[in-house]
Amino acid sequence: MDPIKDEPVTQPKSSSRRKGGYDPQTGIYHSLIRLRGKYKIPTRAHLDIATFVLSQFPRLDQAESRVALIDSATNHRVTYGQLQRSIHSLAAGLYHGLGVRKGDVVFVLSPNSIIYPTICLAILLVGGVVTMSNPVNTESEITEQVLDSGAKLAIADPEEMHKLLSTKVPTLVTTSNSSGNELSVEELINCCESMELPEDRPTQSDTAAILYSSGTTGTSKGVILTHSNLVSMMMLLKWAVEITASKDDIFLCFIPMFHIYGLAFFGLGLLCSGTTTVLMQRFDFQAMLEAIQTHKVNNIPAVPPVILGLVKYDGGGYDLSSLRSVGSGAAPLSKHLASRFRAKFPWIDLKPGYGLTEGCGAVAFFVSSEEAKARSAASGALLPTFSAKVVDFETGIALPPYSEGELWLKGPAVMKGYLGNEAATSATIVADGWLRTGDLCYFDEDGYLFVVDRIKELIKHKGYQVAPAELEAILLNHPHILDAAVIPLEDEEAGEVPMAYIVRETGSQLSEYQIIQFVAGQVAPYKKIKRVAFINAIPKSAAGKILRKDLVAQSKQNVQSKL
Repeated sequence: MDPIKDEPVTQPKSSSRRKGGYDPQTGIYHSLIRLRGKYKIPTRAHLDIATFVLSQFPRLDQAESRVALIDSATNHRVTYGQLQRSIHSLAAGLYHGLGVRKGDVVFVLSPNSIIYPTICLAILLVGGVVTMSNPVNTESEITEQVLDSGAKLAIADPEEMHKLLSTKVPTLVTTSNSSGNELSVEELINCCESMELPEDRPTQSDTAAILYSSGTTGTSKGVILTHSNLVSMMMLLKWAVEITASKDDIFLCFIPMFHIYGLAFFGLGLLCSGTTTVLMQRFDFQAMLEAIQTHKVNNIPAVPPVILGLVKYDGGGYDLSSLRSVGSGAAPLSKHLASRFRAKFPWIDLKPGYGLTEGCGAVAFFVSSEEAKARSAASGALLPTFSAKVVDFETGIALPPYSEGELWLKGPAVMKGYLGNEAATSATIVADGWLRTGDLCYFDEDGYLFVVDRIKELIKHKGYQVAPAELEAILLNHPHILDAAVIPLEDEEAGEVPMAYIVRETGSQLSEYQIIQFVAGQVAPYKKIKRVAFINAIPKSAAGKILRKDLVAQSKQNVQSKL
């Protein structure tokens, strides 16, 4: 590919804007890059995300030979030509056979598979709305989401079908099973011809997806994303991929596609650049290493727990020399962990980023590895089209560089709102369309974003605020600690004190006292760990975020049991 070169540009409206994109007159940080030429975001009203993605596929003379997807377990390959035909055939089956119409919600319950992008794009092509759930969720959790989303149809992996029985929603299975009683997606694809698109086409302002937030600190909410949100994000991802990677690069996907990170990047985004993706059904560390070696993988969009695993990996016989780039998202990556990764894998570019479901997946990004190395604690600079403010909690004043506050965002990828929750929408999207992220952040003078922690997760200790992520980064630097999470523990005198949950290395006799002393020598007095509990595994969301609410509940239960 030969993308148009994007140069930093100064927006013309404010002559006082500094080099980092900060305007002291408004308190707004602007992206320094403007999309031009083929990367300009289309604004015509009647454009849906599926039509847009399909329009970016390789030309017909290349589509039949260019591989889009590879199943890591079976080595089954799908070319762009096959993928396009499958999408149109399934769309025909959904529209003519099952009556899916514009605005109908279709619930998808499946682990990653090479048929997942086909399902999502076919639903979107007929104007349906995609919503999905983690297959490990319980039947009651899934039932609640099906009812909340108003799903008219469900598509499920055969092993997850039983979790949908109580919903009474008509259900397709993804693949034919031995009983053969349920209609499958595969059968629809095989028996249906490509279709003429229905006349009632979705517009960019129509809802395309309802994605449920992970609920790491509270109740999960349905995030409404429009076709416009997704079109703008896919163009941003196309630009980002094509200026940092080759069309011949091989990507590895173990991020779940029911999460915005996986859906935006692998389910839709990479298909716009003509690259090849190796898909893992579920994450497994050894299987990941094997896939990298077998398929000569070049790029891995990852999460901090995977990067930690690679840092602690003993190098047991797998060839990882093909890897050139590893991204990190979904949760903050500590400076210590980034430094250790770069020391162990000096040939790999490590590029942390920042995003959230409400912003359609990606907000900040490093274009070059040199920038990422120079600012190892940063999460990149604002992607094109995004503006930001860092707002003081108490005064509501927009803050200058190096001042910590809540990150507010604005841009075409910002969500429409929360499904059926006016109160939460009004509290999150405020005056003039600014999205309150709930993240404690700051920018430096060059416009690079530094994420401190979730505001709701800050520990309030005698008037001070302690960021759990800072303490976790220190703990993970201990040679005998495999994983760690820090939560607030109620304290009569201080209000709250930091408590650490620790996963020790196998056979380690590391004690609570040793851990407390290890941290105490590196932090201010009010940040010291006051209590330690040992645990087999830190509870995390599918995207790798620590489920602190589960640990807080566990700590309260332990306290009550001792009373």
